[in-house]
Amino acid sequence: MQNKGLIKFFAILFALVSIYQLSFTFVSSSIKNDAKAFANGNPDKELKYLDSIGKEKVFNLGFADFTFDEVKDKQINKGLDLEGGINVILQISVKDILKGLSNNSKNPVFNKSLADATVNQKGNQTYIDAFFDAFAANSKGTVKLASPEIFANRSLQGEGGVDFQMSDAEVQKVIKRKVDESVESAFGVLRKRIDKFGVTQPNIQKLGESGRILVELPGAKDVDRIKKLLQSTAQLEFWETYKIDELGNFLMAANESLKKTEINKVETKAVVKDSLSALLTDTKDSAATKKGNNPLFDKMLSQGGGPVLGLFAPKDTAVVNTYLKRADIRILLASDQRYAKFVWGKLTTIKDDKNKSIDAVELYALKGNRDNIAAMSGGVVTDAKDSFDQLGKPSVSMQMNGQGAKAWEELTGRAFTQKSNIAIVLDDVVYSAPGVSSGPIAGGRSEISGTFDVTETKDLANVLRAGKLPAAADIVQSEVVGPSLGQEAIDNGTTSAIVGMLLVSLWMMVYYGKAGWYSNIALAVNLLFLFGILASLGAVLTLPGIAGIVLTMGTAVDANIIIYERAKEELREGKSLEEAIKTSYSWTGAMSSITDANVTHILTGAVLFIFGSGPIKGFATTLLIGIATSLFTSIFIARIFLDRNLRTKNDLTFVTKFSEKIFNNFNFDFLGKKKFAYIFSAIVVIVSVVSLSTNGLDQGVDFVGGRTFQIRFDKPIEAEVVKQELSGVFGSAEAKVFGSDNQLKVTTKYKVKEHGIAADEEVNKLLFETLKHHYASGLTYDKFINAYDGKNIGVLQASKVGPTVAEDIKTNAYWAVLGAMGLVFLYLMISFRKWQYSLGAIVAVAHDVIFVLGIYSLCYKFMPFGMEIDQHFIAAILTVIGYSMNDTVIVFDRVREFLAGKTKGNFAEIVNQSINTTMSRTINTSLTMIVVLLIMFVFGGESIRGFIFAMLVGIVVGTYSSLFIATPVLVDTISREDKLQVEKQHEGA
Repeated sequence: MQNKGLIKFFAILFALVSIYQLSFTFVSSSIKNDAKAFANGNPDKELKYLDSIGKEKVFNLGFADFTFDEVKDKQINKGLDLEGGINVILQISVKDILKGLSNNSKNPVFNKSLADATVNQKGNQTYIDAFFDAFAANSKGTVKLASPEIFANRSLQGEGGVDFQMSDAEVQKVIKRKVDESVESAFGVLRKRIDKFGVTQPNIQKLGESGRILVELPGAKDVDRIKKLLQSTAQLEFWETYKIDELGNFLMAANESLKKTEINKVETKAVVKDSLSALLTDTKDSAATKKGNNPLFDKMLSQGGGPVLGLFAPKDTAVVNTYLKRADIRILLASDQRYAKFVWGKLTTIKDDKNKSIDAVELYALKGNRDNIAAMSGGVVTDAKDSFDQLGKPSVSMQMNGQGAKAWEELTGRAFTQKSNIAIVLDDVVYSAPGVSSGPIAGGRSEISGTFDVTETKDLANVLRAGKLPAAADIVQSEVVGPSLGQEAIDNGTTSAIVGMLLVSLWMMVYYGKAGWYSNIALAVNLLFLFGILASLGAVLTLPGIAGIVLTMGTAVDANIIIYERAKEELREGKSLEEAIKTSYSWTGAMSSITDANVTHILTGAVLFIFGSGPIKGFATTLLIGIATSLFTSIFIARIFLDRNLRTKNDLTFVTKFSEKIFNNFNFDFLGKKKFAYIFSAIVVIVSVVSLSTNGLDQGVDFVGGRTFQIRFDKPIEAEVVKQELSGVFGSAEAKVFGSDNQLKVTTKYKVKEHGIAADEEVNKLLFETLKHHYASGLTYDKFINAYDGKNIGVLQASKVGPTVAEDIKTNAYWAVLGAMGLVFLYLMISFRKWQYSLGAIVAVAHDVIFVLGIYSLCYKFMPFGMEIDQHFIAAILTVIGYSMNDTVIVFDRVREFLAGKTKGNFAEIVNQSINTTMSRTINTSLTMIVVLLIMFVFGGESIRGFIFAMLVGIVVGTYSSLFIATPVLVDTISREDKLQVEKQHEGA
């Protein structure tokens, strides 16, 4: 090997750099463990401890020292499935942005196109492109985007804007730019909010041009609080309010009118006994006061006072909203009240007749106007701080700019004179509605008070400081992982990695002897390099990523196996050890096979990286890095030790007493058995296709949308019982045992299309209320839903995938599989220069994919582990494609070599001989892979068991197809003339 000194230098340098990079991870981990011990389970205390040492020097290397914040930035980051935390994808409402850009156009074509785009948006199509398509279809050229009533309005005119003369194509460019600016603005607002939230190493990034923003908060635990923080548009407004005595007559008239249509639908409830009910009648026993006779008042838990019209149960707010929006009800408002805007207050707690605490929300009526514009906008707020009011209760103080201060003084002066109230409204929720008792308030300072806790005031001040979002931000995909589940994943991953590495290393020693030791050293160096690169790139390590690392150990020895097997062949032909090693490392020896096999593998890994997301991208990252480091260590590091042996002992044989006769003179008629193989495979394919068309697949929420909860109970639980209970609440639900008999995976589509905070909270609370009787007493909602250190019961993991995201994921999956197969087909056709090689490989791969899909379709209903078709499964399929191609390419390389060589015999005999010479490599590689996968299947944890099973089946089937399908197809498609030419060449050899 030339330039051995240079290779040694780079290997040592690379090793030192890797150790340097990994040292930060070890130091950071040690400090975090100290913080956990100090906090004793208190997450806030732990966070404060880490914040307090952020700027302190904690790591000294002699030539440089680093603060904890710097150490933290250089460590290997753990994904949410290992660290615990919350991952959400926010969809900025492009529909709202377009409405704003059009000044809320009333044009029917424009509004119909907005609605059509929502319904007809295709997988991987952005909303704005769907809107443009819908507009073109609806307008048919009669209305232009540059119409004054759409985008050529006053706010969009001017330089860089829209003018009347523009074509639709020109307007589209402007609108796309404006939408991008709005999404960028939303990105900045969210970043400000997250930076102030208080989690370590938050991650926020835009996802292409989709208007989606990914937010990852490792270690975050309070689910509902975070969702509120992220989804709040922070649209702060100040409105004057009506009082109950001003709207009392309207409420009575509305109640009477509702009796005509709602009397048979009203729930039976006690009538509110207060001054308002007294207004209804003077007779206590009249029919008007009987239960069930008052559609509106029967839903009222209590009458309010001042600006509060009444208090209602949260579950009744939707019905009351419907009542108050009806045209026949609104017409009952006095003429000066016709623009009244009814809104709800913040959730509060009151006592019922039995002195029991119940949830309630207050109803307010704001003094609206024709344009529905508030008296003051929150855009005048320049600063906000959490503080305490005069009674010592948590509040938020605000400071306004000069313009706002003047408007605030006028507004408070009017309220003082009229003895009215000013409602402080954030995102259409009234936080407080104080009166003004001391005259106009000058200086622009104001305060929001109410039923807050300290955390709420901190978050409220945070969102006000960060500013408002330009449009609504809906959570279209989310995942919540508890820290205890993350620790289990780390333990399972570590166990599978150690056991896998030990078994692979043991097998290499048993089979190849001293040469096996060299490959094991190369394997250890490979892992050092792999982790060093992950650390230097700032990559995120996930559970599938750990699976990728363990798989790397199985493939890392593959190149060594190919080289060693070739060296054994050369030694059998009488060559010296030096000649055998030199030949095995040459292009005519093992290098062409290694190159072709790894290029196909890299292509499938690249496709997986491009189309994957989250943990799957982490899997692809480790897989691609692992391929590169494995090639370097297998080819160069192991070679250093082989050459050293040549110079010193010169005693390598590449065999042991156990392996010296295995596969020697192996002679099996593979092509002679092709009819049996074709029949068997045809039956399998037919059964698989029939099962897929009738039985289908267990599509996970990644593909169909929905909500998934991993729930652990404190005792064994019957899945069917939970399924029936939740189906009664959610309409439909699935519950399956997930791992142990006290753990279930629950799936439902209940309100998955509703992205608001209220819908998510409703689902969580319904889940808790339905299942809490299965737990011992004392389990609260917070402990059931939210994450905390040491949590071992309740919701350990939760995820939500909206329908549009699911459609995108499904589209990406199709393109990923087809793209991988297409790329490999092209590469093999170029490399082997005959399309028959590509066809044989693709037929084998298609066979393997159908086989795996068939197994999943036939078995998912009764297997004791999850067999869902999701992103992890697609990653497994692409990995199977890579390994199947790997096996096939090795066989094809030997077939090509023998057909061009001097082996005697007819065409079929030459091909059979070439296949038989690869058996040692094929079986060795497949066995190491199968062993590693079995270890991960047993020890890797329930969450990746289905993922590993798909790869396990795929590797077994891929080995079979490379021998019994790919090569026979290659032989059968080569023309008779080409076969005769090969035979004639070999007869004269």
